[in-house]
Amino acid sequence: MNILTFDIEDWYNVDFITQDFNWDKYEVRIHEGVDRILERLEKDNIKATFFCLGWLAEKHPDVIRRINYMGHHIGCHSYQHQLAFRFTQEEFKMDTEKAKKRIEDVIGKEINAFRAPGFSITKNNLWALDILVELGFKYDCSIFPANHDYGGYPDYGDTGPTIIKTQNGEIKEFPINFHKLSGKNIVFSGGGFFRLFPYWLIKKWSKKSSYLMTYFHPRDFDANQPIFESQKGIRRFKSYVGLKNSFSKFDKYLTDFDFVNIEMADTKVDWKSVRIIEI
Repeated sequence: MNILTFDIEDWYNVDFITQDFNWDKYEVRIHEGVDRILERLEKDNIKATFFCLGWLAEKHPDVIRRINYMGHHIGCHSYQHQLAFRFTQEEFKMDTEKAKKRIEDVIGKEINAFRAPGFSITKNNLWALDILVELGFKYDCSIFPANHDYGGYPDYGDTGPTIIKTQNGEIKEFPINFHKLSGKNIVFSGGGFFRLFPYWLIKKWSKKSSYLMTYFHPRDFDANQPIFESQKGIRRFKSYVGLKNSFSKFDKYLTDFDFVNIEMADTKVDWKSVRIIEI
């Protein structure tokens, strides 16, 4: 089962400038980036899940409406891309509820899926999942079962669909997948990891994965995006590596594998046999 997802944020909606939320001053590139993705998906009638920022729904609602019009599944990616573990429980609830409402107001339907920015739901703030259930979310895709700059949950265990039981009820978790190499969990199916690894290796590892969860951003395919000069060293490398050839790799990926969105994947899972985690 191969799941196709996107985090819909512009090139400046990133974690390393969280102290500056005056985003109106930046060049807007989200329209072209999203259109390019939608046109490629339409070519093969592929449906994906798009996790959108509430801020984008507020500032550029036409982008969200176009995704919805094309028949894709829309989820929530927080209001303004603040990492979940930087919030108190009440702040997280307020931010998520605000984002959910903004997106729902734009598309006129309920939002049932969530992904935390930077996969920032970890073993230290699993209370966030309880809040998601309280707010009516059915799916979460925030667990990154390996080390990650802004989150990660390397002790999560085997990847694959999971039912997480919280005080408020249950939520279906679709975590990121990994390939185990020399005892380490190697993530390869999205973001900078996808841009870094050669395609032949991504294809090889993908074929060996019975469960594949991708995560792409419009900026992953934008070789002409502005560069934040404040970014140095490894952080800069991770942000801009492989941009020139990333869309051609993405195009091959969609050709070589069949993909579904999260709601479609839900119908393919035998939920009676999956792992259950109680928090």
